[in-house]
Amino acid sequence: MAEVRVERTEDGFRAVNGRGASVAIGDGDTEGVFTPVELLLAALGGCELVTVEPLTAKRGHRMARLAATVQADKIATSTLGTITVTYDVELPEGDAEAADVLKAVAGRVHEKYCTVGSALREPMKVEQVV
Repeated sequence: MAEVRVERTEDGFRAVNGRGASVAIGDGDTEGVFTPVELLLAALGGCELVTVEPLTAKRGHRMARLAATVQADKIATSTLGTITVTYDVELPEGDAEAADVLKAVAGRVHEKYCTVGSALREPMKVEQVV
């Protein structure tokens, strides 16, 4: 089970997990915090990269740089348009197969193995208990 606690703090909100990590949450006008939508985008990018990296490295193709920019436009109140994940990669020097391996692995991860991406694509039940 995945679980985080989100709580109001003296200066905004904070999400905390059971391993002691935390992230500040706020609105788009507050410095030094993520908005909830930014966290959603970070979750998608993080899910893809933390899945792609060990799979490419295990195949002997550790990228010199592996990053992604994740963006979406708000097309209506409380509605995002298409979310785009754009990879920023520096291939390992002298590795002629790395680009093909990365493309294949990243494609499979995006389509099938990123839990966050799957949750965004498939209808999912979200319950609230107050």
